[in-house]
Amino acid sequence: MKPARPGVPANRETHRTKASASAPSYMRSPTPQYTFEVGDTVEALCDHEKGSDRVRGWLRGIVVQLDNKMVAVQFRSNVFLTDGWMVPDHILWYATTSDQIRPAGTGKKTPLVLKKDIPDY
Repeated sequence: MKPARPGVPANRETHRTKASASAPSYMRSPTPQYTFEVGDTVEALCDHEKGSDRVRGWLRGIVVQLDNKMVAVQFRSNVFLTDGWMVPDHILWYATTSDQIRPAGTGKKTPLVLKKDIPDY
């Protein structure tokens, strides 16, 4: 019979019962900041068309589908994936815990930029 190596139990069954006897520690599950329902109007951070330009910003959409981890938002304007492809059905999926989706009207409003006339000297 070979001598047992240090740190390795001689009987593997003993090792298995010790590992399963201690309860594993898990992290606390993430809690979503907002709760959504189908039909809610939301704002989502995405690449979209504004005029004839492609911009990244907050765009208003409607929640069309939910599950326990994801929220589907449909937009009226063209939206794009991060690699540049246009999404044909205008629907993007977001995690329920994502900071890139919020109820409409909860974000900070950007002040209007007034154009100042530059005088000619």
